[in-house]
Amino acid sequence: MERLKVLPGNPWDLGAVYIGSGVNFCVFSRNATAVYLELFKKSDDSASSCTIKLDPKINRTGDLWHVFIEGLKPGALYLFRVDGPFEPKNGHRFNKDIFLYDPRAKALTDGSLFKNLNFQKVCPLEKMPKCVVVDELAYDWEDDQPLKTPLNESIIYEMHLKGFTASPSSEVKFPGTYRGAIEKIPYLKKLGITAVELLPVQEFDAFENMNTNPKTGKRLVNYWGYSTTAFFAPKAAYSSDKSPGACVDEFKDMVKAFHKAGIEVILDIVFNHTAEGNEHGITFSFRGFDNSVYYQLVSTNKEYYVNFSGCGNALNCNHPVVQEYIIGCLRYWVRVMHVDGFRFDLASVLSRDENGFLTLEAPLTRRISEDPLLRDVKIIAEPWDCGGAYQVGSFPGGRWCEWNDKFRDGIRRFIRGDEKLSTEAATRISGSSDLYSSSGRRPYHSINYIASHDGFTMNDLVSYNYRHNEQNGEENRDGTDNNLSYNNGFEGPTLNPKIEKNRIRQIKNFFVALFLSQGTPMFVCGDEVQRSQNGNNNPYCQDNEISWFDWNDIKKHGDLLNFVKKLIELRRNHRVFMRDDFFKGQKTATQTSPADINWFNIEGFTPDWAKLDRFLAFRLGGGITESDSKSDNDFYIAFNTDSHDGTVTVPPPSDGKKWYRVLDTSIENEECILSEGNEELLINQEKYVILAGSAIVLISK
Repeated sequence: MERLKVLPGNPWDLGAVYIGSGVNFCVFSRNATAVYLELFKKSDDSASSCTIKLDPKINRTGDLWHVFIEGLKPGALYLFRVDGPFEPKNGHRFNKDIFLYDPRAKALTDGSLFKNLNFQKVCPLEKMPKCVVVDELAYDWEDDQPLKTPLNESIIYEMHLKGFTASPSSEVKFPGTYRGAIEKIPYLKKLGITAVELLPVQEFDAFENMNTNPKTGKRLVNYWGYSTTAFFAPKAAYSSDKSPGACVDEFKDMVKAFHKAGIEVILDIVFNHTAEGNEHGITFSFRGFDNSVYYQLVSTNKEYYVNFSGCGNALNCNHPVVQEYIIGCLRYWVRVMHVDGFRFDLASVLSRDENGFLTLEAPLTRRISEDPLLRDVKIIAEPWDCGGAYQVGSFPGGRWCEWNDKFRDGIRRFIRGDEKLSTEAATRISGSSDLYSSSGRRPYHSINYIASHDGFTMNDLVSYNYRHNEQNGEENRDGTDNNLSYNNGFEGPTLNPKIEKNRIRQIKNFFVALFLSQGTPMFVCGDEVQRSQNGNNNPYCQDNEISWFDWNDIKKHGDLLNFVKKLIELRRNHRVFMRDDFFKGQKTATQTSPADINWFNIEGFTPDWAKLDRFLAFRLGGGITESDSKSDNDFYIAFNTDSHDGTVTVPPPSDGKKWYRVLDTSIENEECILSEGNEELLINQEKYVILAGSAIVLISK
């Protein structure tokens, strides 16, 4: 450190920025009286090797504190300390004795703060991860470019980065890491998905969870990662190379490899709160830099935190300073890390003003939508929060996509066989125009899903009536009771072949509804091979076989995997399933081709929607094209969710064509779904017996 030269620095990009001759450090704090930069030689140092006190007369411009350390190199380790008033009732929680992460740290060293807290809720310095200086321009991206896959052509695969390859059954060289994911790209490419949506990979502390598993006695963890500690830093524990900062290049290697395979990378990002918790929480970053700016506090007593996230605090997202922070973070992940989009957890927090009220003119969501650097990336909202906000169909800000839980719940109930759900299912399958058309959005702004990380897997939807979260250490009180599931007569795994056949058929029905609906389909990792969580619908804390992808399931459930692959291929080969706009109905019919969509009852007539029950059928007219699409085949799709078989009257195809069977979920072997060119010509072109609890798809050729 003796060769380092301390200069005033500049108030440009915040964080630690390497510019060749040294590193410029810049942090925000409006109410601090002093800022200290602490440099370290090793990650396990118990004391800093150099303390640099920033002089407010020299090292402060407005609310920005800055210093340039000439001679400092990438890989250098650092933390901050910040002094100022400790007045919780006024929102200030400064403490010059607490070491802090740079809110814009590009990487942390591997380790855990929470695991090593003492009884005073302080982590010994030698155990505390350190911030790492990263040269963001040194990486060779080769010719990597954004894929920009259109939303209507996208198929999203939600997966946990570690859980994808953590199981020994994965047989990868680097299980549970960015490199491990690279090794399994051929599987994803063959599956046919166009994007992976990764559960949080921004740095979080898995040992934040203090509960223990009552069955094993082992300490549970925060496995999902929805509690961020450093928003600019990829999680070091997911890197096979544990040297300081190596996680950055390894993450980039993964993104580049995904792009070469034609697969986009979408990050699940958690701007609604941080891991610092409520008034009894831990200070390690934002709270120590300027608590009164970064967090929403109770106006009458700023000692307490507003808790729209359900996790103790809520970021003050529409404060101009916090807006700049969030925009800067998103830009970094796009510009420097080359990601293709973001899914925003509990995104309604982002649309609350500084007083906590929901606003349709939320500055932040509008800025994200309109930001020139972010215009080509996918932005997906989970349009609700834990403070009572629910904005499905009305999330503010323009071009936002939304997780559509109305699709999830409506299709779950319809396929389960609930009464009077045909109209709801028709609305969801045709793109949820009731939610999105009035705001000028399109069907593809609806992210359609049956199951996600949060809740039952698709297999467990047909195998359990009740949650089984006993191993979460919360006496089975966590998770939802509203699963809309049906166990088909037995709770959990069974050797009864009839029950198992019913379950597999229902899963196939779910996939048919998912992939042949208008909108952007998303499914969760492992649903294509009947991955089970043993009835646990909230395994946020289970970093084990409950949550991991079991690669033995590929052979065990190869029939379902083959079905899903072919169904994805069917969707991607036919524009009628990937429309850019909503259906226009009968007015699109011509003398030579049917309307873009027609609905039918079982007798082949236009349905009386008030009476239609446990049945839904429609014909997609391939001759009706949109401005940028080519003509396609006609398709007839029908669902019989009743407990009785039915004989449907099939409408006529376009002139000169005949109906061929593409799939019938009642067929149990590989003939269940036929590949393109091998469809089965129907002997009877007017009638088809659709068995109870089944779906069929016909194509006209």
